[in-house]
Amino acid sequence: MTAQNNPLNTNIMMEEKQNLTQEWDKVFPKSENVSHTKVTIRNRYGITLTADLYIPKNATGKLPAIAVSGPFGAVKEQASGLYAQKMAEYGFLTVAFDPSFTGESEGYPRYVASPDINTEDFCAAVDYLSARQDVDDERIGIIGICGWGGMAINAASADTRIKATAAVTMYDMSRVSANGYFDAADNADARHALRTTLNAQRTKDYINRSYALAGGLPDTLPENAPGFVRDYFDYYKTQRGYHKRSLNSNNGWNITSSLSFINMPIMAYADEIRSAVLLVHGEKAHSRYFSEDIRKKLKGDNKKLLIIPGASHTDLYDNMDKIPFDKIAQFFTEYLR
Repeated sequence: MTAQNNPLNTNIMMEEKQNLTQEWDKVFPKSENVSHTKVTIRNRYGITLTADLYIPKNATGKLPAIAVSGPFGAVKEQASGLYAQKMAEYGFLTVAFDPSFTGESEGYPRYVASPDINTEDFCAAVDYLSARQDVDDERIGIIGICGWGGMAINAASADTRIKATAAVTMYDMSRVSANGYFDAADNADARHALRTTLNAQRTKDYINRSYALAGGLPDTLPENAPGFVRDYFDYYKTQRGYHKRSLNSNNGWNITSSLSFINMPIMAYADEIRSAVLLVHGEKAHSRYFSEDIRKKLKGDNKKLLIIPGASHTDLYDNMDKIPFDKIAQFFTEYLR
């Protein structure tokens, strides 16, 4: 019996009805030019993702579409929703989704990050967009912010339906997990010590029948905090960007999430991406080297790196004077034709 005529498979790809928040609880104002609604998306692992759907008002015909997620440890009510709504103002149908195990999306244990499953989340969003009657399935792109910029690059290397990818203020989570910042711990001894610590935590979690969390940003900023930590604090722990469902605003990721990233480099086949890629990074961002290095690996004249003068890492989360929305929209207009 094939999957097509097996009644047990009926509707497994369809949207599910969940008890979702209906009020506008974003950290950014609602646009008068865009219609908004909640939708759900089933990924290939059977996890139901929750997303915000943004459609330009008075839109007609089949539209180009973009799926958005990130930053790493954020929810769709923060930066990804801002990007999705703004791109809808430019005429794109967009979805901003909570990754598996986070926000309003399903998945247990909670607050787990996975290089495989979270890449699949982008591909599942493409599934959803491809099936919509108001979307041109030949004109679908993705935007990944911060750690989900790396996931977006990985998705683009795997999913040929993705015609254009923007990675904004990107982190390569596999690289930073395995090597530390600026590759300062890029050696076998350091990785062995880290694995030993994380695997000891796995034993504790199993015995305790609960998963310890790493903790988000501190409620009070230490005087000697590095500049980029201060920037994160200013976004996640203040009225500017705080959200009750955001991991970074609260208790953080499951501690052992890093284990899979150490052994699974997500950029392995970035050089085989044939579709268009736009990398956007701040001149003053501590993470700038991730985009600069991956640009060297990407091949083809449809790959671009845009450095924003004076911008920090978190400026590209929500600073409307720094985020180059016009250029991002121009990029997608050019390559989603």
